[in-house]
Amino acid sequence: AHVPAGILQCAAVSREINFTSAEQMDHFRIEQRVFFEGVCMEEWFFTFGFVIPGSTNTWQSTIQAADESKMLPAHMLSGNVTIESTFLDNDQYVSRSLVRIYYDGEELEPAAEGKEAK
Repeated sequence: AHVPAGILQCAAVSREINFTSAEQMDHFRIEQRVFFEGVCMEEWFFTFGFVIPGSTNTWQSTIQAADESKMLPAHMLSGNVTIESTFLDNDQYVSRSLVRIYYDGEELEPAAEGKEAK
């Protein structure tokens, strides 16, 4: 996925998932892990809860950014970050997605010596 590098400057990021389920789920949830160069750096757990069979749903989550001193620059992260999302009903596997992140934009260029970053 290509994402604007400026997103790394945000204090929080909101995401929305739209899904349809043919079957009832009693405890729909996501386990999400962020890998940098293959090493798990963060993990989050989100719970949606009960899903009505045959329903279409919208699930919005807000993720707070790490402290700026703990953030790596976009040029180091781009292409080296993958996000693994595992969807479960209780402990029963539903599906999994794996997305590699590429950051686009001016913020990607490391500051040249003697010049200020934009």
